[in-house]
Amino acid sequence: MPVRSPYPDVEIPEISLFDFLFTDFGGRDAEPALIDGGSGASISFAELRGMVEKIAAALAERGIAKGDVVGIFAPNTPYYAAVFHGILRANAIVTSANSLYSPGELAHQLTDSGAKLLFTVSPFLDRAAAAAEQAGLPADSIIVLDAAEGYTSLHDLWGTTAATPAQDTLPTDTAVLPYSSGTTGLAKGVILTHRNLVANLLQIQQMGTVTGDTRILAVLPFFHIYGMTVMMNQGLHANATVITMPKFDLPEFLRIIADHRIQRVYIAPPVAVALAKHPIVDQYDLSCIDIIFSGAAPLDAELGHAMGKRLGCTVLQGYGMTELSPVSHCMPDDRPDLDLNSSGFALPNIVCKLVDPETGEEVGPGGRGELWVKGPNVMVGYLNNPEATAITLDDEGYLHTGDVAEVTEDGVFSIVDRVKELIKYKGYQVPPAELEALLLTNPKIADAAVIGVRDDEGEEVPKAFVVLQDGVELSADDVMAFVAERIAPHKKVRVVEFIDVIPKSASGKILRKDLRAREAAKA
Repeated sequence: MPVRSPYPDVEIPEISLFDFLFTDFGGRDAEPALIDGGSGASISFAELRGMVEKIAAALAERGIAKGDVVGIFAPNTPYYAAVFHGILRANAIVTSANSLYSPGELAHQLTDSGAKLLFTVSPFLDRAAAAAEQAGLPADSIIVLDAAEGYTSLHDLWGTTAATPAQDTLPTDTAVLPYSSGTTGLAKGVILTHRNLVANLLQIQQMGTVTGDTRILAVLPFFHIYGMTVMMNQGLHANATVITMPKFDLPEFLRIIADHRIQRVYIAPPVAVALAKHPIVDQYDLSCIDIIFSGAAPLDAELGHAMGKRLGCTVLQGYGMTELSPVSHCMPDDRPDLDLNSSGFALPNIVCKLVDPETGEEVGPGGRGELWVKGPNVMVGYLNNPEATAITLDDEGYLHTGDVAEVTEDGVFSIVDRVKELIKYKGYQVPPAELEALLLTNPKIADAAVIGVRDDEGEEVPKAFVVLQDGVELSADDVMAFVAERIAPHKKVRVVEFIDVIPKSASGKILRKDLRAREAAKA
């Protein structure tokens, strides 16, 4: 039986994301919208709106029109938000790229999305330029947020005298194309509309108490839908102040929280380990923190409680995925009594089913089944991939998440297992098929399979099972180095085992369950 959110539906206005976020700042026009955590430099709400409109004008002047795609390949800075919304204001589409990507990975996204321009920063230029060349983009298609000789800069764009283009964006138009591996396979462009993003912001609003007085720390990347919606855009929606960090560094993270008196911190579980256990935490005044919210991967309740007790704050958890814009479930601010191993309630406007992956039958409270989600935040589909879309979205509009969940009689959901093959390493998606394809390009490797295993700290990491060609020698270190040189750091193989044969079905599909059983037998 479908389970509806216990919260009343919210009305979703039929407007663009720009109009939704930039029409009214609640009298906070002169207050800081974004602050660079390192330098302290800030951008007010009014300044941000001016930057957005100038960027939109400059992009239109360069020929960017409705439906065109523009990439962003950069770390978190206040300027990221200006560029992101400038692209949308130009009636175009943002494709946000993982800042850890290799040139090959970035080139795939640029090519697949059909991006015409790429925003980046000077430290990323070597990878950005190589990727642009591979994708067939001219050198002048790259714009830097800072400055670099021979490249157009953001400052150059702000100098335009062109008029801001007329708004021609419909709520049903595509707003962003983040890339996700979905339930399996290589990264795919997730089509999220303006209405998807507006809806999710309104859904999230009902679960928390973010206001104009709130200070949010944004260390999780804006290129990831979690950082994009829950930090950057939620901050703008609530007229709150968002303090940015380009990457996680524990002492700097703690200093920024203490100096900027940040009340709301969004993390992934690996950060919880440091906050609960590292001795350096005691050197900083973190009494300002009210809420720590964990997402992107399951948080262990014992660890979460230890962190909350040490910092004297409330710890909450939620669930989502890129295809859900991203939040579908969370623990609300006023229910810290919920089991911290749970993901809380379904958000307003959301209906869920739990379906037995073997029988296809719906299961009720107390049973386990794959979580299916339907709501206004569910993606349109995968770009240029109707087959993957059909596997993930059914005719009734339910998105099949690939995660196994339980639900109580009160509507509290817990994620307990995974149907899909995707590995979650520190909140990042690692598709086994991508690593297997890469391993097979090594002439010394005859066959390979990859699964997720737990390391000594309980983190899920990619393990490769490798079959060597006859008569060759290759060490585990050789295998790991081969992968590391060709892929983003979070996707690296971290454990290698050599075996005689990869177990496969009659149709040739890798039997990962047999490999997982092999691992379980060792425990």
